[in-house]
Amino acid sequence: MLPKTESACFVIADISGYTNFMSGAELDHAQDIIADIMDTLLRALRPTFRLAKFEGDAAFVYALANKVDGSLLQDAIESAYFAFRKRLRSIKQANSCECQACSLMQSLDVKFVVHYGEFIKQRMGGQEELAGRDVILVHRLLKNEVNKKFGRHAYALYSDACVRAMEIDPAAQGLAEHDEAIDIIGETKCWIRDLEQAWTTENEATRIIVDRDRAFRVIERDFAPPPPAVWEFVTSPAHHSRWQRSDSLVEAAVNGRRGAGTRNHCVHGKDAIIEDILDWRPFDYVTLTALLPIPGASKILFTYAFEGRADGGTRFELRFAKPKPKDLAFFEQVWPTVRSNFEAGLDILRSMLEERAAASDVAGEPSIPVSRERFLTQPVHAH
Repeated sequence: MLPKTESACFVIADISGYTNFMSGAELDHAQDIIADIMDTLLRALRPTFRLAKFEGDAAFVYALANKVDGSLLQDAIESAYFAFRKRLRSIKQANSCECQACSLMQSLDVKFVVHYGEFIKQRMGGQEELAGRDVILVHRLLKNEVNKKFGRHAYALYSDACVRAMEIDPAAQGLAEHDEAIDIIGETKCWIRDLEQAWTTENEATRIIVDRDRAFRVIERDFAPPPPAVWEFVTSPAHHSRWQRSDSLVEAAVNGRRGAGTRNHCVHGKDAIIEDILDWRPFDYVTLTALLPIPGASKILFTYAFEGRADGGTRFELRFAKPKPKDLAFFEQVWPTVRSNFEAGLDILRSMLEERAAASDVAGEPSIPVSRERFLTQPVHAH
């Protein structure tokens, strides 16, 4: 049987500064640090993306065409980068080791190259490999002129084929145009996201979140999949209508990208619940208001919170804010219905997640090195 041609979004997460780091660092701590970084990146990219191959200083992942949209793609990449930066910050604060590897790790960075195209699967040396022109192209795009043109810092490079397939509006979303000349393939149009600037914006943005300790009401569930998987099913229009039991969801996203400022119309027959997203922090939480189709209704403020569990699953919470005194009577009136609807919806959500888990094939994914965190547990002090 001939290999089946499939379409997918390809992503390579590549560690910048790897060669200098490995050549100037103690090998045992250096290996642990690289494994730790790869684990951090893949935790954010999985399960939206499947690991195709671990390539030493890079991870090659992909998502089939019907598994990701433009908003989820950008959220996954930026969340992976933010997780990497947070991890470096945490290590710096906790680490007392003075070896070269631990000193040099703060000079490491990550770049992402993203492309959309076709591939086939073939077995080589007992391992499943992706093959095809577009697999070659995404790897060729790693050797690019971005640093020369935009300066040396973290970035995500999206091919124009990816931008068009994912229906991303590059101008509206602040992507910079860039062309690459690739041997044999020729001129390739690309778009650049400055991840250093995205990280700065993330840290400076005002947070709007309903804390559990101050919430008026809380509904909670434990799910087996990790936070990115639960996030996708909770927030993506492709899944939202099913677990919310609405007829449809009409999404009006800011600049074409789901996030703060997005307004959703959850259609139920002739009525619609209007949701306004106030804060969007993949894959940690999203805060929004809901306006019920009831005369004189006041907006209900709540947060979806996603917390990773030690077993790899997710602790999911709906935290409802305390209403203003003038709105308390209305909230108490509608609360039994709101609670009943959400609890029924979360039962459906659990079934949806179980269906996805049963259909997924993660057994064939290659393994990545496991960090033993020797750089934290066995520090080497200079004498």
